[in-house]
Amino acid sequence: MALTQEEKAKIAEPFRIHLQDTGSVEVQIAQLTEEIRRLTEHLKVHRKDFHSQRGLMMKVGRRKRLLRYLAQNKPEKYLQVIEQLGIRG
Repeated sequence: MALTQEEKAKIAEPFRIHLQDTGSVEVQIAQLTEEIRRLTEHLKVHRKDFHSQRGLMMKVGRRKRLLRYLAQNKPEKYLQVIEQLGIRG
């Protein structure tokens, strides 16, 4: 279920600040969002997979903290990211 390097690079492309950017807040949020979507689909089929459910909750919490940081420090970038990812609707 983990993202491959190619998938991570493809997801990060629209959010990169510079060419070698792999760890900026925007990129991390985008990658976590994709992992959350995949885990959600997995849990629709495997309802009793509580280990994956815990992993999902941890990823949601991490994304929430990153979004809060982004909203406090770069509000314009925050609005742009949530619009591009289609979250917080």
